[in-house]
Amino acid sequence: MNSSTASLSIAAPTHCYHCGNDCAEDALHVDDKTFCCEGCKTVYELLADHELCGYYSLGKSGIGTSPSLARFEFLDHAEISDSLLDFQNDTQAKVTFYLPAIHCSSCLYLLEHLPRLHPAVLTSRVDFMKKQVSILYRKTGDNRISLRELAELLASVGYEPLISLQDVVKEQQSPTYRNLLTRIGVAGFCAGNIMLFSFPEYLGLEDDSYKVLFGWLSLILSLPVVFYSGGGYFESVYKSLRAGRLNLDFPILLGILVAWGRSVYEVLFLQQNGYFDSLTGLTFFLLAGQWFQQKSYAFLSFERDYKSYFPLAVTRIKNFLTAETESIPVQQLRRGDRIRIRHGELIPADSLLYRGTGLIDYSFVTGEAAPESRTVGELVYAGGRQLGDSVELEVLKDVSQSYLTQLWNHTAFAKGQESRLKSFADQVGKYFTISVLTLATLTALYWYVYDPSKILNAFTAVLIIACPCALALSYPFALGHGMRMLGQKKLYLKNAEVIEHIAQCDTLVFDKTGTLSTTEVSPIQYQGEPLTAEERVALASLVQHSTHPISVKLLEYLQESTRKPVTGFEAVTGMGLSGVVDTHVLKFGSAAWVGALDREGSASFFSIDGQVKGAFQLVHQYREGLDETLTQLAHSYELYVLSGDSDTEKRTLSRWFPSDHMVFRMKPEDKLAFIQTLQQQGKKVMMLGDGLNDAGALKQADVGIALTDNTLHFSPASDAILEASQLKNVGHFLKFSRTGLKVIQFSFLISLVYNFIGLSYGLTGNLAPIVAAILMPVSSASMLFIAITGMHWARRRELARV
Repeated sequence: MNSSTASLSIAAPTHCYHCGNDCAEDALHVDDKTFCCEGCKTVYELLADHELCGYYSLGKSGIGTSPSLARFEFLDHAEISDSLLDFQNDTQAKVTFYLPAIHCSSCLYLLEHLPRLHPAVLTSRVDFMKKQVSILYRKTGDNRISLRELAELLASVGYEPLISLQDVVKEQQSPTYRNLLTRIGVAGFCAGNIMLFSFPEYLGLEDDSYKVLFGWLSLILSLPVVFYSGGGYFESVYKSLRAGRLNLDFPILLGILVAWGRSVYEVLFLQQNGYFDSLTGLTFFLLAGQWFQQKSYAFLSFERDYKSYFPLAVTRIKNFLTAETESIPVQQLRRGDRIRIRHGELIPADSLLYRGTGLIDYSFVTGEAAPESRTVGELVYAGGRQLGDSVELEVLKDVSQSYLTQLWNHTAFAKGQESRLKSFADQVGKYFTISVLTLATLTALYWYVYDPSKILNAFTAVLIIACPCALALSYPFALGHGMRMLGQKKLYLKNAEVIEHIAQCDTLVFDKTGTLSTTEVSPIQYQGEPLTAEERVALASLVQHSTHPISVKLLEYLQESTRKPVTGFEAVTGMGLSGVVDTHVLKFGSAAWVGALDREGSASFFSIDGQVKGAFQLVHQYREGLDETLTQLAHSYELYVLSGDSDTEKRTLSRWFPSDHMVFRMKPEDKLAFIQTLQQQGKKVMMLGDGLNDAGALKQADVGIALTDNTLHFSPASDAILEASQLKNVGHFLKFSRTGLKVIQFSFLISLVYNFIGLSYGLTGNLAPIVAAILMPVSSASMLFIAITGMHWARRRELARV
């Protein structure tokens, strides 16, 4: 074979347009571009659909080489991958990765659309402040992905996960400021020395023999400030341009480059010192303000994760021999503890099933209601809800409050409400950059005509002083501190935006049993056939698996220490319990559930093998301070009460509720429909219930607050959890929320006034850029001071007596 033939037989390798790898013969083609696999083609189509193909044009061919096959090889080891997972079952798994490359809001789009990049990715949710992404993915079936492949997918789109021993042991990922502090240090050192070189000029002691030398030294010292200390701005702007948009760092970088370019020109051609002192001082103060803002966000995140604890308790087994138990807060639970989880309760930490049969609903984790069976020795994950009878678990990992908070904020439980204040701030930010660039350009053109010496000052000052940072900070900080203050008073909010929603409510709907009334001091009366010792033990064995207030009170009333196993346990919301003990079918609950003749009152009936034995009557006791609370609320809100019981308490409740605002004998679905009817009338509804029979209504309401009496049972659809003893202070909480909303609106106004005044002065050309840079963090600090001081004032005014 001759050389010409050989040259024709060897085809040049074709490279993937997205990842740069060699393509096989069966390569895919779209828009005259070649792709090695379906995944790369999907990424390109996703970016092309949203006009983000600048992502490719600003780099080399393709997005860059994919990670080497060996880089994430350790994730193929089951022991390591299992330790990284937050949850897994036979078909799905959930993992949280730390992605250091997350830098600005433009990163969110691609990461939250991972399901479009790979069909096995079910959901992807980004926590911007922590630079984390939580991904639920399919690990079996035709469309599946392994943990290693998932990490490689993230790396291929520019967000390689940082996986360390810290991730494996599941400790909190804390932010590091070392790089930023180093850049601040370099900027401060260089700025200080450049200012020393400028002292002769400041004092009018110019010496031509040293002027040129000091100019060149200032130029040399400015290089690490602009290109190292200011490197973060280059990176931020580059990524935003690659994503096809302008971010808030663009006008700042432009101002720095214009000032530096003008200064270099003066040193090289005019033998002047330029503006290096102002430029480097500007960069130093900008970075200091950036550090302040990052520390502020980190503090807010810490407050949310670690100080707004759920007011939940878990039943820990103190003595394995006597089965003696105690109730402890979930944050005191430690690895190796043995706990008892009853029907409907939440599993607080990854555990081993030690006794019983688990029927676990993981909708709290995955958003899908698909109960899974678990047997002794199997692993159960935090966030699951036990749907069967009681089980005993051995805790394998400490409770992660931040993980439970994340679960509570799962998109499956979102109500579709958007904060009007946050939306306003987002809209301001959306058009801010282009408006500032336009204004700065017009300012430069104006001074070019009337006084060219003021062009640089005016142009740079406008770019720097017109910053929405103060506006963006006042909203989360005011609400974040309000959330912490309410948490200290035992009202725990799902997220800070709930304060705004609470302030907008005009109608309050209360559940009766377990909300307005309490079972703690309520006596029980029994009417019917005397129960034998065996029947009392059987009934106690049945009700021990329930967290319903009546079941808990009845268990105390029976005072039976002996327990028997229950098979076929069933709990029907709003109806009752059933199960088999020693071959006998037991039922406990409403008259319709048991098959008894209906009676007046809120009795709970008990039957064995279809024969009604009797009824337990619970005498309702209303909560302390309820009379004063409801009387005050009636002046400002419409009040309703919903109950599944009969209307025997109607006369008592009429002191607080009009007759047409009391509805009895309601099933859970009736309560939900009632809330919908009120909303259709244009009312903003807050629902307060026990989180057990009221889950649907709590989710439907504009604000749902679940009351808890020392239990792990609450509705993930609720917006807040209130310790039942604090119901008497609901009026104070509502006033605090309204006052807090006014504080935020006031801080917004002050921030806008600041920007208007700063711009007005900057347009005159008399505001030095370094002064504008100093005013940026001062403005942010001022807004934070106003927000925090305002919320503290609201607390003294509304919560002092709580």
